[in-house]
Amino acid sequence: YHRNHLHITAGHKKGIDFYYGSKQHAQKMVDFLQCTVPCRSKTSQRLISHDIHSNTFNYKSTFSMEIVPVCKDSVVCLSPRLAQSLGNMGQVCVCTRVTSTIHLIDPSTLQIAEVDGNTYWRFPFNSLCIPRQLEEFIVMDIDMIREQKLGAGAGVRSNKHTLAEVWVQKTSEMNTSQQYHCRTFLGHLLNIGDLVLGFDFANSNVNDEYLNKMNPHHVPDVVLIKKSYDRSRRMKRRNWRLQEMDRDREGMDTDERQYQDFLEDLEEDEALRKNVNIYKDTSKIPVESDTDDDGAPRISLMEMLEELSLSDATGGEGADMLTE
Repeated sequence: YHRNHLHITAGHKKGIDFYYGSKQHAQKMVDFLQCTVPCRSKTSQRLISHDIHSNTFNYKSTFSMEIVPVCKDSVVCLSPRLAQSLGNMGQVCVCTRVTSTIHLIDPSTLQIAEVDGNTYWRFPFNSLCIPRQLEEFIVMDIDMIREQKLGAGAGVRSNKHTLAEVWVQKTSEMNTSQQYHCRTFLGHLLNIGDLVLGFDFANSNVNDEYLNKMNPHHVPDVVLIKKSYDRSRRMKRRNWRLQEMDRDREGMDTDERQYQDFLEDLEEDEALRKNVNIYKDTSKIPVESDTDDDGAPRISLMEMLEELSLSDATGGEGADMLTE
């Protein structure tokens, strides 16, 4: 859908501008986004020129796509009405995935729900934190919750996660006795001594309409988001790569950090990488060591295509092998 673009630039309002030579190519990109993520669109056109002799008009068409401002691993606070309509789940939730719907989980009950685009625009909510605001904690103690009874009218619970009560301490506060207690949906992944990324509500100044109106006793001190692994070690043993588009870049440090976040998401989520072409990187020499294995998720060789060649990356003959 992006192959027919003429140019890509970073937008002026935290967006990306795609330029196409024909309206049909732009419409294909719009259709792709509408099928992939919750979004809404506006269309406008401006008269560029008019030939009075042939009575032809030349218009410049613009499609404005607004994508929901929620991404994977975001902490959100739902409105009371929306939380009730989703099966009386808690207002503070974690976004576990964004497809054509927003996938949410209540970290205190394992209750899950999906919010489509129409529902979101009727009851909008925002991310309470961005990835770089997450802090690293170490698990000091953990107790699994084997049975959890939900109230009347409750929705579906996740069978892919395990509910647990944990006591954690910030790695930046190891010289203190300060610990935090919370419930988490990561009980199946965590053990004592593991590192985990989370959002510290207790010491954060969050200005959110719905969160400010919540009973403070119902707001957790900490919400744990994902288990943390050594990034440099993961990069060193990563034996695959992706095809990238040419684009203007500003703030390369931020771009690289977000790109590494995306690569790690692919390693951790099999469903996410289902429609992504992943290529073997033969420049990486595989090194297997028991001491080097920290349990971080990996992509199997069976899921990789042959190494990405120069002609593939530049749109040459090999580009035909890429799926649309």
